[in-house]
Amino acid sequence: MIATLAATVASCSPGSGRIPGTICGTRVDPSLSRPLLAPSNEWSEYNRVVRAEAITAPCLVLAQHQVAMRLRFSWDDSAADLMHLANDTGDISRVSSPRYLAENPHEMLGGTDGAISQAPCKSRTGNYFTLTLQLPQIKLTDQTHRDDIEKFMRAYFPATLKSLGC
Repeated sequence: MIATLAATVASCSPGSGRIPGTICGTRVDPSLSRPLLAPSNEWSEYNRVVRAEAITAPCLVLAQHQVAMRLRFSWDDSAADLMHLANDTGDISRVSSPRYLAENPHEMLGGTDGAISQAPCKSRTGNYFTLTLQLPQIKLTDQTHRDDIEKFMRAYFPATLKSLGC
C-alpha cells in the first residue's frame, strides 16, 4: 500500500506554508479549508477518484505525508441514510456527533470531525452522489471546528457537484 501510495501521489498547490486551492479535483477558496488544515510546505494527494467512471473511491489530502483530510466519493442507485453512515462502526464514513444541517439545498450533516452530503446525480453507476469528509487530526470531542466544517462543506459539495455535471 505504501509503495502504491508513493507511486500515485500527485502534487497539490505547493507553497511555503500555504493551503491548497484545489482539493481532490475541486477548486475551493483556501480561506474555507484553512481552519481545517494546518499550513504546510508539502501537500500531496492520493486520489483514486475517476469522475468519468463514477466508481466509489477515496481521495486523501496529505500534509508532510500525514493524512490531513479524507474524502470519499460515492455513487449509488438509491439515496443513503446519512445518519446511518455517520454512526457506522467502520471508518469509511464515520462522523462524530452528527447533526443534519438546516437551510441547505442538499441533504447534509456535519459533525465534530467531518461531514456527509448527498444529492441526486445521474451517472453510469447510480442516481445519487454522496461525499464524505473526514478530518482525522481533529479530536472526536473537539467542538471548535464544527462551524468551519459546515462552511467548508456548504461550499465544497456544490462545487464538486458542478464538476461532476450534476
